[in-house]
Amino acid sequence: MRIVFMGTPDFAVPSLRALIDNGYDIVGVFCQPDRPKGRGHKLAACPVKETAEAAGIPVFQPERIKRAEGVEALRGLAPDLCVTAAFGQLLSQEILDIPRLGTINVHASLLPRWRGAAPIQRAILAGDERAGISIMRIGHGVDTGAYCAQASCSVAGKTADELTAELAQLGADLLRDTLPALADE
Repeated sequence: MRIVFMGTPDFAVPSLRALIDNGYDIVGVFCQPDRPKGRGHKLAACPVKETAEAAGIPVFQPERIKRAEGVEALRGLAPDLCVTAAFGQLLSQEILDIPRLGTINVHASLLPRWRGAAPIQRAILAGDERAGISIMRIGHGVDTGAYCAQASCSVAGKTADELTAELAQLGADLLRDTLPALADE
């Protein structure tokens, strides 16, 4: 099964590592373009790019994946499945139609609660007792589509950074456990 991974920040790295460590054929990684960072405003690679390059996986960084160059790059990889985790770009229907098995997302909330950006911070600010991960098929719209699996953990006493790290690993574990059944569909 040929997989394309799409993600950018630290949150996405454990999911990418889970795919690498479990021997999946990752034919390409899409992430946000390098951005200026720090006082010197020097271009810096995102954590997903660094992880992919260290594993020898080709990296693609289109400014917008739904533009022609992004679509053609993805089409050229001929993925069976796309996996996203905190990618930061909306996928067009044209993109979603490319992989024969569809696209799944590792989302940091117990959907349908906290669709969209910053779900971890929103759960903390709302005083939620539990936060979680949803593995879902991407549908038309923001964080819509059928859920494949969910898992949760306690929010109590955790900072946003601590909860993010815990949910990132929970998401990777859930992706690893869920992916074989999705591949058989």
